[in-house]
Amino acid sequence: MSSIMDGVNRLTQLAGHNRMELLMFHLGDEQRFGINVFKVHEVIHCPPLTRLPQANPVTKGIANIRGKTIAVIDLAAVLGKPGVEDPRDGFIIVTEYNNSVQGYLVSGVDRIINKNWEEILPPPKGMKRGCYLTAVTRVDDDFVGIIDVEKILADLMPLSMDISDELAVSGRELTLENMFILVVDDSAVARKQISRPLEQMGIEHVMAKNGREALELLQGWAADDPEKIADLMMVISDIEMPEMDGYTLTSEIRKDNRLGGLYILLHSSLSGVFNKAMVEKVGADHFIAKYDPDLLTQTVLERMKQLNVAPAA
Repeated sequence: MSSIMDGVNRLTQLAGHNRMELLMFHLGDEQRFGINVFKVHEVIHCPPLTRLPQANPVTKGIANIRGKTIAVIDLAAVLGKPGVEDPRDGFIIVTEYNNSVQGYLVSGVDRIINKNWEEILPPPKGMKRGCYLTAVTRVDDDFVGIIDVEKILADLMPLSMDISDELAVSGRELTLENMFILVVDDSAVARKQISRPLEQMGIEHVMAKNGREALELLQGWAADDPEKIADLMMVISDIEMPEMDGYTLTSEIRKDNRLGGLYILLHSSLSGVFNKAMVEKVGADHFIAKYDPDLLTQTVLERMKQLNVAPAA
């Protein structure tokens, strides 16, 4: 399992075709959970850990992995399950997320499966607030819960959602008239992170929870209210989402003559060279990695300047 990402060229062929690969693992019982392979650097047996005084109880310690010191999070403890009794018996899933590297301690790894995003569904309605599942799917007649890494890290290592005063002023000095932004993300945490700087700049925005919902919105506007498409300044879309991913959403937009000219910014925790290459492949205009509120704001301001929005009187 130590060379999961060796198959990146094969995985690249999935992108843009609404498909993904899921690494399944266990947290001390038969229930299986999953994480997108594109988030994963490698899976290794747990090395010796150094405990940190006053650390969050779910942080098992730090480890030196390939010259990097990373925090190791007990994923079972995060989900309220009994943790791995002896970390040396477990595995660490090393991930890159939001431009940082961290490890998740699990009791065992299962296998990698190939799924269509249409088979990845939102969690059932009525799940308790604070749940760390972002989606579910069915494998071998059992449900597999897909972990909301975004929410876990937001809770353990909160990031500021506020932009600098200078950028907020710059945004408010531009007249947007009826223009607005469509934000597409399945994570409630991410939607909040994106909406905060837009609100600080006074930019109207509409939210969609996945690519399919966003595409239906856009097609509806194109059919019934074309002026709304003309007023749409940009689409900010996550990449990995249930039902339809951001790559497929971009491809579908580009196929529709009524929507083809829309500016699309892909905004994802799946950072790295791969996503930058995929921008060109699927026809998106730009890619930035989550989550840097000032960088997001600067990207939006650049788009506003491209549109020659006049300074407020």
